[in-house]
Amino acid sequence: MKVIDLTIPLGVGTPPWPTYIPLQVQYFKRLAPNGANGQVVTHSNHIGTHLDGEIHFYTPGKDIASLDMDFLVHEGAIVDLSDVCGDYDVYTSKMVEERVEVKEGDILIIHTGYHHYGWDQPTGDEIRYMIKHPGPDREFAEWAKKKKLRWIGVDCGSADHPMNTKIREWMPRQAKECDAHFQKKYGKSLEEFFSDDKYQLMHIEMFDKGIIHAECVGGDIDLLLNQRAVIGCYPWRFVDGESSIARIVAHVEDDRYEELMKKKAKAELTRFGDVAGAKNPWLHEEARKNHK
Repeated sequence: MKVIDLTIPLGVGTPPWPTYIPLQVQYFKRLAPNGANGQVVTHSNHIGTHLDGEIHFYTPGKDIASLDMDFLVHEGAIVDLSDVCGDYDVYTSKMVEERVEVKEGDILIIHTGYHHYGWDQPTGDEIRYMIKHPGPDREFAEWAKKKKLRWIGVDCGSADHPMNTKIREWMPRQAKECDAHFQKKYGKSLEEFFSDDKYQLMHIEMFDKGIIHAECVGGDIDLLLNQRAVIGCYPWRFVDGESSIARIVAHVEDDRYEELMKKKAKAELTRFGDVAGAKNPWLHEEARKNHK
């Protein structure tokens, strides 16, 4: 069994979710004169690839330390929605099930394609990554509950539509763009589509049901589009943790790993050695040909 990393690089340049504390690293001792290097690290939990825990939005929920490994590591699906989702779009359960088999109790990772705009990518665009990515409506949330999904992962800033969060207030120019887009594509204004009763529904309406999610997934995700694998999320064993920075990976058999590495050898990579998603459209075309 080998591992495919689905985690983005984490450094001082990694953007946290808007308004959250970024990563800060300070040396408090050095080899000269202390004989060792030592660092103090300060950050919020919502930076880089991270897992949102139940108590992030649900007071009596589980902390991160209470999550069982059987919950965190399980079979799952990685779906590519980048061919049907652009700026501010809304994705549906139908789009998912048209592309990959999703079983009851699965982990589901959603590739919107917006990790291509992540800070680690040669095509990085922080505004698009955090503010313009696609997101779901309540239909998707209800489907996820019926499927009894363990947890969901997304390759962008939030599992909610960005304009169904506080971002709508913080970024009025982009909210105006989104409103025009919604009226043209969906026949409703932004206020009508995402009314107050739907506010942050992927957090508020899911965490009390035990369905949490990971955000800012990436790494070599483009190698596994519209495929199934054993997926593992490895956060800290964080007592009282509302969320946690995490390592997310796909576990694959050795022979499958070798085939995936042959594909990676043909791909253009980021400066961190991951597949540069937007620079390798052939990987997405291949995934679309092979989806069910």
